[in-house]
Amino acid sequence: MATPIRYSITSLDPASHVYDVSVTVDSPAPEGQVFSLPAWIPGSYMIREFGKNIVALRGESGGRKVQVRKLDKHTWQAAPCKGALTLHYQVYAWDLSVRTAHLDGTHGFFNGTSVFLAAHGFEQGQQVVEIRRPEGETFKRWRVATALAELKAKRYGFGTYVAQNYDELIDHPVELGEFALASFQAHGVPHDVVITGRVLNLDMTRLCDDLKKICEAQIAFFEPRSKRAPMERYVFMTLAVGDGYGGLEHRASTALICSRADLPVKGRPEQTDGYRTYLGLCSHEYFHTWNVKRIKPAVFAPYDLRQENYTSLLWLFEGFTSYYDDLFLVRTGVIDTDNYLKLVAKTVTGVLRGSGRKKQSVAESSFDAWVKYYRQDENAANAIVSYYTKGSLVALGLDLTIRQQTRGRRSLDDVMRGLWARYGRDFYEGVGRGVGEDEILALMEQWSDADLKGYYDRHIRGTEDVPLEALLPAYGVAYEVDLPKDARPWLGARVTKEGADAKLATVYEGGPAMQAGLSAGDKLVALDGLRVPAAGPDGLLARYRINDTVRIHAFRRDELMEFSVKLKADTAPQVSLKAVGKPVAVVRQREAWLKSRA
Repeated sequence: MATPIRYSITSLDPASHVYDVSVTVDSPAPEGQVFSLPAWIPGSYMIREFGKNIVALRGESGGRKVQVRKLDKHTWQAAPCKGALTLHYQVYAWDLSVRTAHLDGTHGFFNGTSVFLAAHGFEQGQQVVEIRRPEGETFKRWRVATALAELKAKRYGFGTYVAQNYDELIDHPVELGEFALASFQAHGVPHDVVITGRVLNLDMTRLCDDLKKICEAQIAFFEPRSKRAPMERYVFMTLAVGDGYGGLEHRASTALICSRADLPVKGRPEQTDGYRTYLGLCSHEYFHTWNVKRIKPAVFAPYDLRQENYTSLLWLFEGFTSYYDDLFLVRTGVIDTDNYLKLVAKTVTGVLRGSGRKKQSVAESSFDAWVKYYRQDENAANAIVSYYTKGSLVALGLDLTIRQQTRGRRSLDDVMRGLWARYGRDFYEGVGRGVGEDEILALMEQWSDADLKGYYDRHIRGTEDVPLEALLPAYGVAYEVDLPKDARPWLGARVTKEGADAKLATVYEGGPAMQAGLSAGDKLVALDGLRVPAAGPDGLLARYRINDTVRIHAFRRDELMEFSVKLKADTAPQVSLKAVGKPVAVVRQREAWLKSRA
């Protein structure tokens, strides 16, 4: 039996934001062992060049120095040597996100893609990691949160952890520090909730109760008979900060960032918008346990972490997940129908605002994620569409269309369970394969008993808006489009603060600013002779009427320019959705959709 690849990770000085890492190969390749760090992390479709954060690297074998040559931006080769080979290296970690690594005197966090060099030729073998506590009194109360299996460590303690291969190793993020910890059982599987950061009067009991409902519903959704979860243990890891939002899925855990104000407070039973958003994020990442971590595009089975892996199916893996995340909140009673419809209406309004939806389909958006969605510029709203948000509306439209065509006998739920049974259930049992780019339409039609080709061509491969205005009334939901009653003059741009300046971040296609010649990046100086504050011109614009013309001075680079802008009303549709109470048959159809149980 091959000996495992052995890693160790610690920090000699967390204040330096540097992890000290080593990797040992007992039987290195005779021609010179090759190592590499991934260029991207699954779930975040952008080349991030993690190798750039390695600030020092050296090799040794038997106490002697071994020369290491860098082959490219993320690959190294050690000179041939006899006996075990160890690379010692340091990784700079100062990105406070869920995608990479972060370290200071308050906590540490890392994804394996940022810190663990893969030993080429040994990726399928066992990988063992010793996580060591930093030295010093400051760190004596630190603990370890991860879903990695313990080898020589107590749960939540420093020590040795194990993964059965490199793909598993990098699919278990690690949180280090002092954190609040609670647990609940979902259909017999332990689920741990870890909250790092200062949160006053955190109502962990309420949070666990709500998450338990969501997790049990999703487990039963995919396995209605056995109610068997695809993991032995699950960990929700959240870093609470002053202002933040984000999540990244993993096979048995998720890493989250939220604003501390979004978390529930003891003694305050009201449900805030922020808490609903946080629960939706948790639901989203948990649904990914099935949809993308096990049901995958064929190009992700396996991942090629050296370069982009192109797929036109992210509308299915991210868009469908974005549909089901809030749907499970209402199906479990965590939120009510009115609040659910408000969330959907907000998504519809946001999608309809961007003119990019008329130029790019969700299939194209998926394929171009590497160069467009994850690298958005000032023209993004005018050029691209989100496979998350429009993808969620595509899923909603598909669900209602299937229910309508089959008179309630089938739904999108049947499609998801079909995908799970064929592609996901046994993925990590050595027989996993991914969904082919050209087979998804046939699969959806097979499991739904519906004719979906027209819908697929128009709304997935094409750029037509999802016809929710026509679909929703049959399910007792009124679709209304209005301009705000207090519509005010609109500049047609998104303004951000940059130091003491108000900067145009986005200039919307066809809006007053673009028609007048203003451009993204321009810094507003004055409006009709009055200084524009850094917060933007809204306060000044409030004193004007629609169709008034104003004189704007702005700097473009170092040149002062003057523009004549005719103000308009913001004509972007404001969508509202409301549940209606009659007739009874329509209400029953809505309840079958929003209150269905596995």
